[in-house]
Amino acid sequence: MQTMLKQRAPAAMGKQAQALPRVAPKIGRALNAVVAQAAPATVKVAKPTISRDLVDKCINAIRFLAIDAVNKSKSGHPGMPMGCAPMGYVLWNEVMKYNPKDPYWFNRDRFVLSAGHGSMFQYAMLHLTGYESVPLEQVKLFRQWDSLTPGHPENFVTAGVEVTTGPLGQGICNAVGLAVAEAHLAARFNKPDVKPIVDHYTYCILGDGCMMEGISNEACSLAGHWGLGKLIALYDDNKISIDGHTDISFTEDVAKRYEALGWHVIHVINGNTDIDGLRAAIAQAKAVKDKPTLIKVSTLIGYGSPNKADTHDVHGAPLGPEETAATRKNLGWEYPEFEVPQDVYDVFRAAIKRGEEAENEWKQTCEEYKAKYPKEWLEFEALTSGKLPDNWAEALPSFKPEDKQLATRQHSQTMINALAPELPGLIGGSADLAPSNLTLMRISGDFQKGSYAERNLRFGVREHAMGAICNGIALHRSGLIPYCATFYIFTDYMRNAMRMSALSEAGVIYVMTHDSIGLGEDGPTHQPVEHLASFRAMPNMMMMRPAGGNETAGAYKVAVENRNRPTTIALSRQNMPNLPGTSVEGVAKGGYIIRDSVGTPDVIIMGTGSELQLCAEAADILEKEGKKVRVVSFPCWELFEEQTPEYKESVLPKAVEARVSVEAGSSFGWAKYIGLKGKHIGIDGFGASAPAPVLYEKYGITTPKVVEAAKAVIA
Repeated sequence: MQTMLKQRAPAAMGKQAQALPRVAPKIGRALNAVVAQAAPATVKVAKPTISRDLVDKCINAIRFLAIDAVNKSKSGHPGMPMGCAPMGYVLWNEVMKYNPKDPYWFNRDRFVLSAGHGSMFQYAMLHLTGYESVPLEQVKLFRQWDSLTPGHPENFVTAGVEVTTGPLGQGICNAVGLAVAEAHLAARFNKPDVKPIVDHYTYCILGDGCMMEGISNEACSLAGHWGLGKLIALYDDNKISIDGHTDISFTEDVAKRYEALGWHVIHVINGNTDIDGLRAAIAQAKAVKDKPTLIKVSTLIGYGSPNKADTHDVHGAPLGPEETAATRKNLGWEYPEFEVPQDVYDVFRAAIKRGEEAENEWKQTCEEYKAKYPKEWLEFEALTSGKLPDNWAEALPSFKPEDKQLATRQHSQTMINALAPELPGLIGGSADLAPSNLTLMRISGDFQKGSYAERNLRFGVREHAMGAICNGIALHRSGLIPYCATFYIFTDYMRNAMRMSALSEAGVIYVMTHDSIGLGEDGPTHQPVEHLASFRAMPNMMMMRPAGGNETAGAYKVAVENRNRPTTIALSRQNMPNLPGTSVEGVAKGGYIIRDSVGTPDVIIMGTGSELQLCAEAADILEKEGKKVRVVSFPCWELFEEQTPEYKESVLPKAVEARVSVEAGSSFGWAKYIGLKGKHIGIDGFGASAPAPVLYEKYGITTPKVVEAAKAVIA
């Protein structure tokens, strides 16, 4: 049942007060009855320690930092911070556990602003509570070049920002991932006779736009299924989007939807002034241990603005001088631009002492834990340090040419299960394709409600949320190494999450099988063509397409080592040989010679994945005809581009212009390696439904065609 919390009637403030909902005493008593019926008996609401006037002053300080910064930058979104300021005050001053002087303290509560366009809300909170990353000078530089206060929160720029948000819906999914990480580590390491060493909440503020994006429903469905009780989401229900009032396109009952998803739902009817209601809602949410909580907080966007509140005008544009002056008068804010009263700083900066005390108390708990459980403590310390275990890569197997031919998805399964015992932080799964992606760790069961210590994640058919949840797990920064899997074609569903991995420096491993027309009969709906080129174009994404067992091992080695850079590994359905010359070490170079002739080659033939064998077979034929042939494997363009000019020249000498590339995908991008004289063997249209050998023959991706192309460029 949805719980509703009584509002506090607002003080009069001109036209704005008339727009605020009021609750008659009779209705108020009814709402209190609902609270009494629904709230757990153990709920205790902390009594405020400062006057209501000072509370309001603190809330208005949040609002006006946002208003002033957006005005100064002539760009931004003031409406959300103005409406959500009461939530910010309660969360950051009364609820959340964090240490501004140690932004990366392990056991801090995590906060995610899924409505990332309202970034000045988060910067205001970081500044007011004393984070050194956001001094007042940086607030004044909001959205400017090289500032620490960019237009949307960026975890790699601003200490105190946990995840990068902006694309709506991504943040709440990241929050689910953060909560998964906490639940998993708590289940693995906490002991009943010692205070928990893993014990923190994830709080998230999301808006109507996040609620409309399908990705949020995917992730919140999983959160409800998993029963993530330490995930608390506050829904800024202001009913405004860029187009105007949301009733033009969004009229569903969000609360009922979330109840159906398995969430506990509370409604604070007046989020503008009902501070006690917010306190009670969060206290009740924390008392619910077996499911996540959605607190629907009804607010007015741009609260306090006499002429723009409750309109789309305040969503994404500065108030401007006249409306700012009117808002200052309306809210009784007598301070000039960017001025924060000392008594407000005193209230918020008390977080520094609280945070230091909380961290010291946690460290004492860790000492007690260490004394009782030295083995487990060493494991916890090693994992959360983020350092990889010594010699972990020695677990990766090597392969000889005479070994059985397998698909690289099968080699991937071997790598995952070889690494699982060596990398205790490895955690992941598939979007309902585990039997095809081959991603289950045999040493572990399924992460489920009641079995959070397990490491196999069952994402269901939810590719987009899967990627974003894995970003949250990675950005928990606790040594967990998330991987996720689906068919390569379905990266189309999850591309934004993958881009956010690259942007956020989240070292997620994307295990993508069925990587070409080689998957065969499923046809063009399932056959990737442009995808390799697409991900090669994405900054900070390593796009791997290994050939055989050794290169698959090399791809995993690189992926695991790169904790601030995601890796996409494209894997075949069809079998291929373990070619002589392929190696783990070669993969680390991105492109390398696997066979060569004496002297300057007449032609260089390069390829990736399942087509590398065609390159080798063509070389056999050409060498018998007296040609000097070099064969180059190109598993990762990004790594090759990072090599020295001397190395790249040694592999692809400028003097050799006769070049052929072979890849069952788009020719786009290969020109920089094969030059104007070179030829590409591949496919620049969609595939078709037929057995794989037939498709390769029909599209001309065959050894004879490679030989023909090589002879043409030599001539």
